Amino acid sequence: MRMMKAAVFVRPGKIVLDERPVPVIGAGEALVKITTTTICGTDVHILKGEYPVEPGRIVGHEPVGVIAELGAGVTGYTIGQRVIVGAITPCGQCHSCLDGHQSQCGGHATGGWKFGNTIDGCQAEYLRVPHAMANLAPIPDGLSDEQVLMCPDIMSTGFGGAESGDIRIGDTVVVYAQGPIGLCATAGARLKGASQIIVVDSVPERLATAKRLGADISLDYQQVDPVAEILELTGGRGADVAIEALGTQQTFESCLRSIKPGGVLSSLGVYSGKLGLPIDALAAGLGDHRIVTTLCPGGKERMRRLLNIVASQRVDLEPLVTHRFRLDEIEQAYDLFANQRDGVLKVAITP
Repeated sequence: MRMMKAAVFVRPGKIVLDERPVPVIGAGEALVKITTTTICGTDVHILKGEYPVEPGRIVGHEPVGVIAELGAGVTGYTIGQRVIVGAITPCGQCHSCLDGHQSQCGGHATGGWKFGNTIDGCQAEYLRVPHAMANLAPIPDGLSDEQVLMCPDIMSTGFGGAESGDIRIGDTVVVYAQGPIGLCATAGARLKGASQIIVVDSVPERLATAKRLGADISLDYQQVDPVAEILELTGGRGADVAIEALGTQQTFESCLRSIKPGGVLSSLGVYSGKLGLPIDALAAGLGDHRIVTTLCPGGKERMRRLLNIVASQRVDLEPLVTHRFRLDEIEQAYDLFANQRDGVLKVAITP
């Protein structure tokens, strides 16, 4: 039996490097040898016990690699071909997929999120990819692993927040929190045609990165009241769209208070505990507000489009990779990322 190294969830507070059998694939599946992966904020939720997965699960859902094996029925690909796979792996055949909600594959919330959740993930040397024909996306020649590392999750999620917010040309958009997903939402808002993008955070390096990705105005919430500033910047009208990219009551409520009557709150955060709706900010339910949530769009067509954005140089997300570790150092990588030390944005993990 071939063995591999993998990052395994043991219990809340503990993810360790362990040895596991190399996955055996079946019909319609593929085995991908991981060349680069990363840690996501959702993995930290798992580490802290805020999102439940079963003990022994290999974690991680942002894979870049090469095809090592192809199961029966998987055609159009070759062994050794460089590919990415979205964090969400829809089957393409169930009711949710055919109804246009691929992220909810299988008919239940978050059903399309399998890696590191309901099946073993990609913080390992090898990954079993289900529904390979619907999910393997070839990497264009000339692009490095780190150039495309954001595509499987944070780029797709951040752009998805801008898309779900239905941003129109000339809109004013505010993005609360400029972590990796918030930064991608900022870039997505610019691509969607927003004419004024306001970002809110407190970390100077993140606010500076947001400016490079398309933000017009940056607000440090430790220095100013962002809601009051946004209302002043919009002549009291409020933003057309507010994107929440952190997952806290405070940022959610601030988004709601920052939008105009008839505005959109596009929520990307992963919330734990109870989330409340203040009656005054909601105008007692009479403000024609729209609140939308987005789970990272997946599938090979989504990945192809994101890869095209990277290849065409419309956006450069490679600078979001601030730290690099070997898979053998995964526990140190989690310690750094979970505690947000040393200006970390994203880490690259190479087996």
